[in-house]
Amino acid sequence: MSGGWIRLKYHEIFLWRVPMKKPEPQRTSAKQLLWSLLFLVIAAATVWAVVGQSRNFSPEAFRAYVRSASKPWLAAAVCSMLGFIVFEGEALVHLCRAFGYAVPRRRGIVYSAADLYFSAITPSATGGQPACAYFMIRDGVPGAAVTIMLILNLTMYTASILVLGTAVLLVRPDVFLAFGALSRALIVLGYAVQVSLAVLFLLLLTKGKLLHRLCGKALHFLCRIRLLKREEEKRQKLAQYMEEYAACARMIRGHRAAVVKCFLCNLLQRASVISVSFFALLASGGGLGRAAEIWAVQCCAVIGSNTVPIPGAMGVSDYIMLDGFGNVMSRQAAVAFELLSRGLSFYVCIALCGVTTLVTYWLLRKREKRL
Repeated sequence: MSGGWIRLKYHEIFLWRVPMKKPEPQRTSAKQLLWSLLFLVIAAATVWAVVGQSRNFSPEAFRAYVRSASKPWLAAAVCSMLGFIVFEGEALVHLCRAFGYAVPRRRGIVYSAADLYFSAITPSATGGQPACAYFMIRDGVPGAAVTIMLILNLTMYTASILVLGTAVLLVRPDVFLAFGALSRALIVLGYAVQVSLAVLFLLLLTKGKLLHRLCGKALHFLCRIRLLKREEEKRQKLAQYMEEYAACARMIRGHRAAVVKCFLCNLLQRASVISVSFFALLASGGGLGRAAEIWAVQCCAVIGSNTVPIPGAMGVSDYIMLDGFGNVMSRQAAVAFELLSRGLSFYVCIALCGVTTLVTYWLLRKREKRL
């Protein structure tokens, strides 16, 4: 699953304010439709580019490849893909309940599906959290609490990627070194971004006033060199943002058990989507040793794809995966395997999330018309 600059969610929260009252349903705008079409175009172009890496590829050969795969292991890969949706929902439900809002567990699937679907089809994932928040607020969770919970969940998301990435780089450095120069550069950059965001949140948690002063000085400098305008207005917004993160930090100190559960759910979420490739390789007849190496390759691809905003991250993720898979198997086999694992972990996942989100929204609208 492509990350898209960590799906730019920190930036997303800064640009988008969670409404304090129950939001009104919004119709799909022409701009949203345009980005949805762009997503499909880039997805098609990415698949075409991957297929072009193999001279002997044909749809018939790929169908035969899938038919020959072990059905139990393919089922395990599908379950692993579903875990990517379920565990994010579990994280949000745990936070809602810890903060005193009785949200049914099944609603977590809707929150997660909305986040993943709109993160995939909107530029820099700017639609993911607003869509998730829309359903959370409809379920009676106040907007201010939603903002804090989404920030906290994002932080645990970042921490989980950092933990898994560190483990892979320490245990299997040979997998990282086998990548091409561009892939290694993207992975290093992605890892650096994860570390930077983790440090940022730690500063918010422990040195909020110091960070506020540093951000204020940076803001003043950017205004002085005319990269930003209306300094006073932006200072007021900065103060408001810092207060929100300070509130999040206070929530963490008061709900540490919920934070731990949220982190574990995010860790399982990332491990689930990475494990799709692991099970797909077992389905293709590979052994456990090669499957473990594929798992490490997939983890590196997740880190590296976080360096490019969505929708461009789709191509970056496929590029890194194909580069890494080519070190484990032949180029022809790597192309077929990449299409299978990527198809399950991303395209099927997003389609399922889209159907879940749209059906839920339709049911809400239908229920409103009856009232």
